[in-house]
Amino acid sequence: MLLLGGAGFIGAALARRLARDGLPVYVLGRHQESQLEHALPQCGTVVHLACSTTPGASAASSSLELSNLALTLRLLDLLVNYPQIHLIFFSSGGTVYGNPQILPVTEDSQVLPLSNHGASKVSQEVFCRAFRARGHAVTILRPSNAYGPDQVMKTGFGLVRTMLEHALRGTTLEIWGDGENVRDFIYVDDVAEACARLVSLPQDSETYNLGSGQGHCVNTVWRIAEKVSGRELKKIHHPARAVDVRDVVLDISRLEKKLLWTPEVPLEEGVKRTWEWLRQQP
Repeated sequence: MLLLGGAGFIGAALARRLARDGLPVYVLGRHQESQLEHALPQCGTVVHLACSTTPGASAASSSLELSNLALTLRLLDLLVNYPQIHLIFFSSGGTVYGNPQILPVTEDSQVLPLSNHGASKVSQEVFCRAFRARGHAVTILRPSNAYGPDQVMKTGFGLVRTMLEHALRGTTLEIWGDGENVRDFIYVDDVAEACARLVSLPQDSETYNLGSGQGHCVNTVWRIAEKVSGRELKKIHHPARAVDVRDVVLDISRLEKKLLWTPEVPLEEGVKRTWEWLRQQP
C-alpha cells in the first residue's frame, strides 16, 4: 500500500501501525509526485494525506491551495487505470463544516467552510465523490485536531503541540479570541488505528468523521497543559480571526459502528504523553 504524504505526522503514525500488521508500505512525500506511476501498480490501497497548507497559512492567498488540488487531481487521473485500488482521502473535519448549527456535527451536515484551506478540502472531496460515482472505492475521512508525540512545531497550527512548546520554553502563547472556542482533539494513535482498520475494508466508499466525539475549549486545553507540565503558561489574547470556526465537535458514531472502534486516549492522558515526549527531545 501507498501513503502519499506519509512522511508527515499522521502518516508516520499510520506507517508504524500498519507495520504491526506486516503490511508492506510505500511512503511518498507530497513533492515526490513523479514516483506515483511507479508505485501504484504495486498497491492495493492509497492513503492520501498530503497537504501543504493550514487554515492560517493560506488565509491571505487562496492560490496557495492550488498545489493541493493539483496533486489530488493528478492522483485521481492515475487511479483511473487501477480500478482495484482503494483510495482513502484525508479531508478536514475541523474546517469543512464552518460553524455548524448543531453539535456534534454529522457527516450529512452541510459543508460551509470559512477558510481557503477548508474550501480546498471540500473541492477535493467533490472530485473524490465524482471518482467514486464512476465505480471506484473511495473513503473520505474528515479528521479533527490530531495531536501527540512526534508532531512538528508549526506556527499557527497544532494547539496542543504549540502550548507545550511554550510551557517548555517559558515563552508567551498567542490565543486568537477569548479562548472559549471549542475543538475536537484526537490522539494520533487513535487516528492511525481507525485508518488501519479501514485499510482492511477495500470496498468501502463512505465518508466518515474521525475525532474523539468530545469538545474542549482552548482555555481548558491551556489548563491541562499547565497541569501536566507543572508550569505556568503565559498567554496573550488577540482578536478572533475570521478563518477560525467558533465551535466544532464531530459525531463519530458512523465510524464507530463501521469499525467497532472507539478512541482510547482521553485528552489529559494524551497531552501528558506528548509532554513526556517533548521533554526528551534534544
